[in-house]
Amino acid sequence: MKFYNREKELDFLKVIRNKSLKIAQMTVVTGRRRIGKTLLLRKSTQGEKSAYLFVAKKSETLLVEEFLQTINENFNIPIYGQIKSFSALFRMLMDWSIQEPFTLILDEFQEFYTVNPSVYSEMQAIWDEKKSVAKINLILCGSIYSLMNKIFESQKEPLFGRATARLQVRPFELDILKKILLDYQPNFEKKDLLSFYAFTGGVAKYVEQFVDSGALDQTSMISMILQENSLFIQEGKNVLIEEFGRDYSTYFSILSLIASSKTSRPEIESILEMSVGGFLDKLENQFGIIKKVRPLFSKPGSRKFKYRIEDNFLNFWFRFIYKNQSAIEIENFDYVKKIVDRDISSYLGPVLEKYFLQKLKESKAYSTIGSYWDGKSENEIDIIAINELEQTLFIAEAKLNREKYSEDLLRKKAKNILQKFKGYSVEFACLSLSDL
Repeated sequence: MKFYNREKELDFLKVIRNKSLKIAQMTVVTGRRRIGKTLLLRKSTQGEKSAYLFVAKKSETLLVEEFLQTINENFNIPIYGQIKSFSALFRMLMDWSIQEPFTLILDEFQEFYTVNPSVYSEMQAIWDEKKSVAKINLILCGSIYSLMNKIFESQKEPLFGRATARLQVRPFELDILKKILLDYQPNFEKKDLLSFYAFTGGVAKYVEQFVDSGALDQTSMISMILQENSLFIQEGKNVLIEEFGRDYSTYFSILSLIASSKTSRPEIESILEMSVGGFLDKLENQFGIIKKVRPLFSKPGSRKFKYRIEDNFLNFWFRFIYKNQSAIEIENFDYVKKIVDRDISSYLGPVLEKYFLQKLKESKAYSTIGSYWDGKSENEIDIIAINELEQTLFIAEAKLNREKYSEDLLRKKAKNILQKFKGYSVEFACLSLSDL
């Protein structure tokens, strides 16, 4: 698959590289696994003096030996004596950048916690000593959100406050997903676009897997996910177990319930028969995997909210793969496919709503966008978008089947909301597959 989008990220990295020609720059790049960080960074350094070093889980001596080989291939740096520690290597590179500016990428930077945690304090001392004269474009990349956040955001950590820039690599936007489908499957159906969004969430690796396999219609995508030796079967574990550590089974149980529409803390606690407040807090604030969704116009600090898994693929994985682990273990993929076929319409309903909420956000046409439900969880409205400058109000329902839409019912549910926006121009609408 060809390289798509990322123009803004490439421009951002170019600006930083130009700054590094005058003074050292330390850029932290984060993003979930498979999002395309490595490809982006390699693309950004094409034709430039650079070295890419991957921090694997092995002894520091072996790691430094590999790094030296890569550096010899990329730079003409005279090396005197034996270098066996990363701190000695880093000092040498900082010194060399004074006379020859270059980019150094350290990928999976958080793995130094496994290799040698003292690397962070050693780097901090060298950076503080030489950053004013060095001309290095140092890029520190990592995919374990909690550890990368700890390294650079915790005041107790040596590298706190040292980063000069941060970049979070996000999933492809909706227009890019649509462009990819048009490029590789020009006659796609609307449900295929929604499924492409639902199953990949715009994560570059998953998009590439479907494209390279030619699985670009809903049926083919489901078959590709649910087959022997599929990348996707163990993907939830591969992405999250290292984040969660030994408590992963509890986190997985909570996420499986949220993916199955048990979206409130009382619901989750009644099923698991345990307090989950601490786990939910970490899932939201430490790992960034779930999000509280509050109805528009609710008071700050209101406890009226639902939890939602932000990552579309992980939501699908917990709903259909992890939940049916017993069938997966005995490789009864046909059984799981039947469950997906049975439930796919009800599953895609909320995904359609999320799609249009995201599309409205990406349009940059509104000041406030969200959903609404009242105190009794009644009068639910899928989408409300407000433009305060132009005094316009857009109120919509997202329906896979447009025939189930009633404008009279929507107007009735919005009656109290309209009292807050007297004088506004109001548009009521049904957003369905045909509007994708």
